[in-house]
Amino acid sequence: MFILNINGKDQVSEGDKYLLSFLRDDLRITSVKDGCSEGACGACTVLVDGKKVKACIQKVSKFVGKKILTVEGLSSREKEVYEHCFAEAGAVQCGFCIPGMVISAKSLLDVNLNPTRTDVKKAINGNLCRCTGYKKIEEAILMAAEYFRDNIKIPSGPTKLKMAQKFKRVDAAEKINGTGIFVDDIQIPGMLYVKAVRSKYPRAIVNKIDISKAETHPDCARILIAKDVPNNVIGHIKQDWDVMIAEGDTTRYVGDALALVATYHKDKLDEVCQLVEVNYTELEPITCPTDALKADAPLIHADGNIMSRDILRRGNANEAIKNSKYVVTRKYKTPFQEHGFMEPECAIAMPEGEDGILLYSGSQSVYDEQREISNMLKIPIEKVHCQSKLVGGGFGGKEDMSVQHHAALMAWYTKKPCKVKFSRQESLDYHTKRHPMEMEFTTACDENGYLTAMKGIIIADTGAYASLGGPVLQRACTHAPGPYNYQNIDILGMSVYTNNVVAGAFRGFGVIQSCFAIENNINLLAEMVGISPWEIRYRNAIRPGEVLPNGQIADESVAMAECLEAVKEVYESSPYAGIAISFKNSGTGVGNKDIGRCILSIEDGKVHIRTSAACMGQGIATMCTTVLCETTGLDPALIIHERPDTVRTPNSGTSTASRQTVVTGESVRRASEKLKIELDKGLKLDDLEGKEFYGEYSAKTDPMGSKKENPISHVSYSYGAQVVILNEEGKVEKVVAAYDIGTPVNIQSVEGQIEGGIVMGLGYALTEEFKVEGSYPKTKLGTLGLMRATESPELDVILVQSKNKIPETYGAKGCGELCLIPTAPACSLAYYRLDGKFRAQLPLKDTFYKKQK
Repeated sequence: MFILNINGKDQVSEGDKYLLSFLRDDLRITSVKDGCSEGACGACTVLVDGKKVKACIQKVSKFVGKKILTVEGLSSREKEVYEHCFAEAGAVQCGFCIPGMVISAKSLLDVNLNPTRTDVKKAINGNLCRCTGYKKIEEAILMAAEYFRDNIKIPSGPTKLKMAQKFKRVDAAEKINGTGIFVDDIQIPGMLYVKAVRSKYPRAIVNKIDISKAETHPDCARILIAKDVPNNVIGHIKQDWDVMIAEGDTTRYVGDALALVATYHKDKLDEVCQLVEVNYTELEPITCPTDALKADAPLIHADGNIMSRDILRRGNANEAIKNSKYVVTRKYKTPFQEHGFMEPECAIAMPEGEDGILLYSGSQSVYDEQREISNMLKIPIEKVHCQSKLVGGGFGGKEDMSVQHHAALMAWYTKKPCKVKFSRQESLDYHTKRHPMEMEFTTACDENGYLTAMKGIIIADTGAYASLGGPVLQRACTHAPGPYNYQNIDILGMSVYTNNVVAGAFRGFGVIQSCFAIENNINLLAEMVGISPWEIRYRNAIRPGEVLPNGQIADESVAMAECLEAVKEVYESSPYAGIAISFKNSGTGVGNKDIGRCILSIEDGKVHIRTSAACMGQGIATMCTTVLCETTGLDPALIIHERPDTVRTPNSGTSTASRQTVVTGESVRRASEKLKIELDKGLKLDDLEGKEFYGEYSAKTDPMGSKKENPISHVSYSYGAQVVILNEEGKVEKVVAAYDIGTPVNIQSVEGQIEGGIVMGLGYALTEEFKVEGSYPKTKLGTLGLMRATESPELDVILVQSKNKIPETYGAKGCGELCLIPTAPACSLAYYRLDGKFRAQLPLKDTFYKKQK
């Protein structure tokens, strides 16, 4: 027995377990998060006698006689200050890391109310954040210091809300004070704990799965294998992903599930899983697309090793290149990248009604889950009820089924609540990654540096299953020529199956890879012409009315040239600055259905916004609330934004492709216009009790390969220019980003998205390395290379707007993906200017961050 003083009260632990487990499981103090269980992320940070401690790596016996504090134990004054300052600064996005950040802030401010930014960076250096880039968290802590030091009163919130305004995001407080509910925070009486037994090898024949020993374990509740699955093959787009691999079949990667184990206690899961005996015949894995494309390569899937192929041709690239003054051909290689969201995947499923399933999850689309689970169980789609809790980051990595279908399957059989949760290591090893790509680009220009043509070959490693590999390849192709005005284009793209970890959706979605190639080629052309990298971009930058390489006419909202103008001085004033530009679509486009839907319902005198658009931290609730208030003039205090729920909220599609602000935002605007008509009649909300107002918007685009002279590939694009500045040692000192994202919805959110994206892009370029050897992942969170606060450079965001706007959502355009796309090529140019070495592979080698071996 161990007695600990926690938040001022003595608490008894019967056994010597990890402090994190005692806090979360026994005491239900859920602000303390389990992000890694290895002391790397800091989400579990608590104060012990005023000192920061990570609760996941030490046992309760070490804390007898000590005073432990979590955010639940803060004074009312501390809570209100941290809630105000973190929200006011825009420091909160997904929110999973924030309670730990607050505790680290308190450890500093308790002893120093006049901290420098360097002091703050050091204080939070043990806390990882993947969303914000740290800048706004640092500003929040500096602001909190001022509020405590000068005893400043918390101001009341505004009663009016408009676009392009600073406004606290509506879900900030619950994320700061730890009361917001993530799936892993939920406990249900009688809940079973579920885990998959995974393949020992990336490619092997499964001869026999023997579950008999495991079934005799006293804690074993149920074990399922492939023959128990009504429909064993599912998939986000292409149906090619086995729920479990059956006896006699061949595994495709180490994440393949062979059996599904349920136990009564979670600490017995591994014990029972280890009793499942599997007999294999190990086979040689296909570790790269080159090998997969060989004539004698074994087939990973019956329909071949080429998962998808895309061709984009306009004009006559061969002829234009032959007649051009300058031509550059180079090969480029980009790697896997881990999403690194702070919340590992977790889902809880349970029986609901007659033969139905209720699922709690934290994914990027409750309707995708509903569709795939109903498909797997072969039950009517309306029998699957999916609800989203808070989502602790996604970045594309929570689009595919990871734990949700397994929770639903076990709940379907046992008729009990079932929880599946990835450990951090399981998340690293099994969920999708950014596509590695090998590219050969040829780019040409005339004697004045005006681009004439480009040819490109893009080979993407999609890993064991399709996931989002098809659309990712399409975006890589449609954006490969860059945001420039030339039309002789010839691009071939192939996405190839291997036995590697699955590659899927990831912020930047194919464009980040092809942007690295085209921007480096353009730097070489500028050198040949004898003009600056800034000048060649400015001469060729797409302008309103001109034609993009994919044939789409640039609309009047385009401000690519203005973005370049905004960074000209900062680029030219530094000898070691690199510059790159990029663009990114909003909406799925290329002829796909792309629909936003919203219901506004008046309930108890308030307006409920009901849409299934998932928020992984980007601020969907604040966006919807802002659009509603801009349209109606209502006080934001009268608005309630509901979380996605397939019973309550209409299908607004996946949160992907930077689409929700444009597509769902416009549906909210249309529903709000209907509400405004009633309010303009002099009616109050009380008069409208029980009424519902529906809005829908469908983005119309043309399919890839359209024969139209000027097809509409995407409903809108955002544009950006980025400058990365190095010091003489090669360390990144500052990044300046000028972005045309149309009308900003919420200033803090837009800046925070861009800042976080820049730091993620720096990681991709310089520090991160998701190692895969022989198709086996070889990476831990602590060795991944995620940037921490002390490594994050000065960030300067400039928002550029054209005088003209797109019609949707008051002119707002997507922001979340564009922000990291130009970072890597800007870094490579900066190093080229520093040392004259041309780097064509990521992460960049022989730098301050990665010394040549």
